[in-house]
This record gives sequence, C-alpha cells and structure tokens, in this order.
Amino acid sequence: QLQLVESGGGLAQPGGSLRLSCASSGSPLHFYAVGWFRQAPGKERERVSCVSSGEYNSHDADSVKGRVTIARDNAKHAVYLQLDSLKPEDTAVYYCAAAYDRNCRGMGFDAYTYRGQGTQVTVSS
Repeated sequence: QLQLVESGGGLAQPGGSLRLSCASSGSPLHFYAVGWFRQAPGKERERVSCVSSGEYNSHDADSVKGRVTIARDNAKHAVYLQLDSLKPEDTAVYYCAAAYDRNCRGMGFDAYTYRGQGTQVTVSS
C-alpha cells in the first residue's frame, strides 16, 4: 500500500513560484506514473502535469505549459511540481496521484491507484 502526502502549498504572490512535494510512504516512486491535479472552487478537477513510470519527461496541461516543472527525487521517494509565474487562477487544491507501471498520458485522477489528500495553493496579492 502506497500513501502519498502533498506539501508545499500556501499563499503566494502573483508572479511568484511554488514548489509542491508529493512524498510516498517508504516506496520509491520511480516505477510509478505520478500525476498532479488541481481543483479550484466551483470547478472540475484538472490535470496539471504528469510523468510516466520510469520516465522524467512530463506531459503538461496547456494551462500551465511553460510555467511548470516536474521532477523526480528517487532518493527521497518524492516527485516535485514547481509552478512559476503564478496567476490568481492557479488558486486551487493540488493533488498528487500514483499508479504502478503506467503511461500517464490521458490518465484521469480516478485512474490512479493511489491519491493524496491535497494541499491548498492560494495566489493573491
């Protein structure tokens, strides 16, 4: 059983950056596809970015393309999401999710086996 814990959310200024962490409980994430999703109040959950099992290149949503970086840290059993040039519309609860040995392209949130509880990101001046 894999448990995922997100951290790094909080209040950020427009134009600033945030780095979110998705840490697993004991198991390395290298062989897992990991996706980042977000849900703003009153809106449907949307995929932000994902990285397939064993890979390091991410698949980014158009809404964040050019502003997002996803990175694996296998030693720390973590996957990070950095979001730059923050906008107020980036305000949402951010979730990470993992699935073993999968290509993450096209995977929705519910397709992942393991899902975190989310971390709030608020972008406001």
